[in-house]
Amino acid sequence: MDERWSNSRKQKVLTNAVKVKSALKKILGDFLRNNDFVEISPVIISPETDPLYHATGTADFEYYEGRYQLTRSMILHKQIALLSFDKIFAFSPNVRLEPIELTETGKHLVQFTQLDLEVSGADREEILELGEELLVHTISKIKEVCNDELDFFERVLKVPERPFERIKYHHAYSKYGRIFEEVLSQKKDRPFWLIDIPSEDREFYDKEDPTRPGILRDMDLIYPEGYGEALSGGEREHEYERIKKRLGEQDLDLDKFKLYLKYAEEGLPPSAGFGLGIERLTRYVCGLDDIKETVLFPKEPGKVTL
Repeated sequence: MDERWSNSRKQKVLTNAVKVKSALKKILGDFLRNNDFVEISPVIISPETDPLYHATGTADFEYYEGRYQLTRSMILHKQIALLSFDKIFAFSPNVRLEPIELTETGKHLVQFTQLDLEVSGADREEILELGEELLVHTISKIKEVCNDELDFFERVLKVPERPFERIKYHHAYSKYGRIFEEVLSQKKDRPFWLIDIPSEDREFYDKEDPTRPGILRDMDLIYPEGYGEALSGGEREHEYERIKKRLGEQDLDLDKFKLYLKYAEEGLPPSAGFGLGIERLTRYVCGLDDIKETVLFPKEPGKVTL
């Protein structure tokens, strides 16, 4: 194949995908604003950020007498933001120094954007419904405003019907093993929820079900057609003693979360929310093989790029 033609095709893919991503952000933001959400500024650096339950490198630097980290997610700040507002969202840049083997998944970037939202006083059921409503609205709207781009990708995008199927973690694991998410994502033809996730598989701030020790009030939304995880979220631990207990269970140093714990001791509101990956949503909407095709300057695991 002529290299010039190949490069031209790649450029057209990128151009159309970025246009779709821009439209998706507008649709998502407008939907939330129309539902009384307040957009807050993303937190790019902080001395305390999401520890994550899977291994990632630490991107940090010294500044005067302190040490900052690049934000891995805004979860801690979202909980604190609810002291000022009942419903908040942000288009938050996240930096996660993922291992090089994730380069081949087509689903991972070192730097990506996450729609982070949180609702004071909400429970998992309300956030499940919000997630479904948001995705159905977004898919419906993007088919209208990006018809030319979707025609370019030859993407026949289905608007999913509600309610989405719910699958319990232990049922999926017992049937398919550790790769259950990948298997189910390939098998399904519409998005579905993964619920009742074990506490050892998630972070300290995810709320444990008071009636079922070891099971979280969490959920993941999974795309069909093999596109994998769309969003992750659930209810949050907000009581000071519960947070300290969960930190201890995961062998995390309380001193590394002292600023967050100060807010928790003074009182955080109960809440629930989720983070939705914008590049992953764009990849799914456009039907792309690789997430790097959604970004002008992609940062892939294990690679150094501009």
